[in-house]
Order: sequence, then C-alpha cells, then structure tokens
Amino acid sequence: MVMSRRLLYRSGFWEIARPRHPLTAAHVVIRLSDPSTDFALPSATDWLFCHHLARTALAKVLGVEHCAVMFAHQWHPLGAGLGEPVAESSTPTFHLFGRWDGETTTPGHQLSLPAHRRVALPESELEVTDEAIREVLRRDLPDAVLAFAEGPGAAVEPVLDPALLVRTIPAGERHTVMEPVRGVASVRDFLPADLLAIAASLGGLPLAGGVSGFSCLAVESPAPGRPLRVHALGRSAGEDVNPVVELLRSPEVSLALL
Repeated sequence: MVMSRRLLYRSGFWEIARPRHPLTAAHVVIRLSDPSTDFALPSATDWLFCHHLARTALAKVLGVEHCAVMFAHQWHPLGAGLGEPVAESSTPTFHLFGRWDGETTTPGHQLSLPAHRRVALPESELEVTDEAIREVLRRDLPDAVLAFAEGPGAAVEPVLDPALLVRTIPAGERHTVMEPVRGVASVRDFLPADLLAIAASLGGLPLAGGVSGFSCLAVESPAPGRPLRVHALGRSAGEDVNPVVELLRSPEVSLALL
C-alpha cells in the first residue's frame, strides 16, 4: 500500500491515514507527523481536531456511530500480536476502530486472531472507501473547522494538575482504568486538558514487576451517565498471560469491539 493512498489528511501536527494492515473499512490511524513533537496543548488540540475530522468522515461514508481507540505506550506487539493491531512504527499512533451496521467483520474478531491469520480487506474496496473519505474531507473541511471551533474540543483552558482531571482506578494486576472526572462519555466531548491529563497519568504509572510499557484502549460509553474509560495494561516480553486478550473478553470491551 503506497503512501499516497494511505494518507487521508494531514493537519498541523497529526495525519489521518490507513494503517498498513487495516482490519476493517472503518479502521484508520491518527499518527504524529514529526515524532519529535512534544505532546503539549497545541498538539493535543490538533489531535482532537483530527479525531473530530476522522469521526465525521467515517460517519458520513460508512455510517459509523461508535468508535474505540487503541494505542501503545512504550510498547510494541510481539510475536502473533494477539489483541493488538500490527505496529506501524515507533511514531506515536492511535488506531480508531469505527463500528457500523454494514460491517462484514469486526475489529474484535480480527484482533482475536494472530496477525498472520487476519483477513486482509480487498484493495478495491479500500480504494473506493478512501476516496470517499477524502472527498468528504475536502468538501466539508470548512464546516468541520467551524464545528470544532464551536465545540468543546477546541476550548483552550489552563492545564491543571492531572490528578484533578483524571480518576485512576486499579482494576487488577497490571491493569489500571483512567476516567476523566468530568464524566464525559465520548472522546468527542474531551477538552485538550483531559487528553493531557490522561497522558500525564499514563506516564506516571509504575514500571514494576517487569512491565516495560502499556497497551491502552479507550472505550466510549454507550449509555448516558457512564464515563469513557481508558484501560492501561502493563506489558512485558516475558508475560505469562496476554492481558489484552483477557480484556477483549470482558463485557465492556467485547460490546465495543466484537
């Protein structure tokens, strides 16, 4: 898959693209253009803008209503990579998995298979979908910019102590859950400070017992009044059990991805 076909949109700090190994037609990535860029207020705001664009385009092209976000922190999938998308590179990358009524396979089904057994989507299908996404972005970009500017994601507010913005909940051995204290149910309702607080909380998790990094999954709540949750799973090369596979089987995550 050549870069000219993979790239869907490039913003100030981030780009929206197809991963090298898309698992479904609604699987796209938000990837940092320059890996040396610090994750600070400008880049966090731009990430939310790219998320807004990607969600808007996937909704218009495929009818996507819900979306889960998966990313790795100081970790790369090993071996069969069960439960995880194939690593793109060392560049910070967030995988968006949209869900819609017409999907012929699900992200959870694909992720439950070893990487070499996952079913590749037909190139012709991806080409048509990607061109439709680009067309939506070209046509609707001015309206999308205006909607984002008037929405919560672009609000520029003081970056407070992460402990005041994120609730960190131990959920088992090597498993931590982070929730924005504002109780927002979707990434679409994030403020830049929410994103920065989650990043700071993730960076503060202990690396003990052989843990070298984290596999992370943000699951939006389908029910009003329930906050979005970010699961951070400690990973190590010598782990006895793959915690991501266990998480995929949990009711909360299986409903989002399977």
